[in-house]
Amino acid sequence: MHKKAVLKNGLRIVTVPIKNAKSVTVLILVGTGSKYETKDINGMSHFLEHMFFKGTKKRPNTLKISETLDMIGGQYNAFTSKEVTGFWAKVDKKHTDIALDWISDMFLNSKFEAEEIEKEKGVVIEELNMYLDMPSSYVSELFEDLLYKDQPAGWRIVGEKEHILAFGRKKMVDYYQTHYSTQNTVICVAGDVNSKQIEGKINTYFAKAENTTLPQKVATKELQSKPEILLHHKKTDQTHFCLGVRAYDMYSPQKYALSLLSIILGGNMSSRLFISVRERNSLAYYIHTSVDTTTDTGYLVTQAGIKNESLEKAIALILKEYKNLRDIKITPRELKKAKDYLRGSMSLSLDSSDAQASFFATQELMEGKLLTPEEKLKLVDKVTVADINKVAKDIFKPEKLNLSVIGPIEEKEKERLEKLLVI
Repeated sequence: MHKKAVLKNGLRIVTVPIKNAKSVTVLILVGTGSKYETKDINGMSHFLEHMFFKGTKKRPNTLKISETLDMIGGQYNAFTSKEVTGFWAKVDKKHTDIALDWISDMFLNSKFEAEEIEKEKGVVIEELNMYLDMPSSYVSELFEDLLYKDQPAGWRIVGEKEHILAFGRKKMVDYYQTHYSTQNTVICVAGDVNSKQIEGKINTYFAKAENTTLPQKVATKELQSKPEILLHHKKTDQTHFCLGVRAYDMYSPQKYALSLLSIILGGNMSSRLFISVRERNSLAYYIHTSVDTTTDTGYLVTQAGIKNESLEKAIALILKEYKNLRDIKITPRELKKAKDYLRGSMSLSLDSSDAQASFFATQELMEGKLLTPEEKLKLVDKVTVADINKVAKDIFKPEKLNLSVIGPIEEKEKERLEKLLVI
């Protein structure tokens, strides 16, 4: 059974014992990301994440950092989102102490050397270029650009080239000191571990972690009165698009109905949109519907890559399914199928120590409470056909519709597409 503890310095620890597991995952989540940035330092959270791998006094360079876990066959990485930055290490359980020593050293003792910062600018800009060259990835960013415009929620996590090039050591250290605190940090250890022993070790390894005052995140404003479109011209063999609606944040009780609704729409290979757009009309190789929820925003979106000449037909088919869900109640069989799918996929997704660590640590950081998978599924099981219908009627409205497109499309076609966004 998972266990939570809080150290004297305010650091929260979650342990998830998994009997007979061969691996142990150590995961650190920090409640900061691009939503916590100002325009001039947009991309700082992500850049700083890179800099943790550049050296400490004990491990003075990238080679020493990486070979520590490479020599024991460990896995490790870091990530940044709009509201969370994470660092993790997954090792054979007999190497748990090495993982704790390694991750605490990086987290607390990184040097952030000016010379390394200058070198890393090239790496981060190439990462940005990589995303810009991937339409299936970039179109999702354009969708959020459209939703949130020029405010932190609408800015790129990686940042813009001009900001990245202007980063210096002082700004980076300032950001680390003001945004990294025991107040917004959770450490989770999952695997075949003893909770009490792990808590004692973390208390030793992270004794230096400081409880500092944190800046407030700017609240996201959502303003929309009619369907909106963002087009990005690019010579591609396929047109990629996101068509979706504003929905609910992670604290909304309607999020469970929203998740089931998205599964029914485009969550798997027997979903309505997969059958309609791919199987019956052969317009796309990939099409899926998903939900994104954060502390103050949320949306449901369908994304697809289709024949360049089939954009209008694909949009019409998707809107037809949105309208059907809104105007015609789903069947009890469809609801049961979605619930069973969610139950099965959750079970499969939690089949490793790193997945378990992420499941519990994310809850603790973002919501301040811990539910087991079964407790979450009980809330899902309570969702009724009427709940799905209520959510569909609430979100599938013209004034909540948004469409982002990447492909060989001209701005003059915008007016024609606007006429299609009727629901």
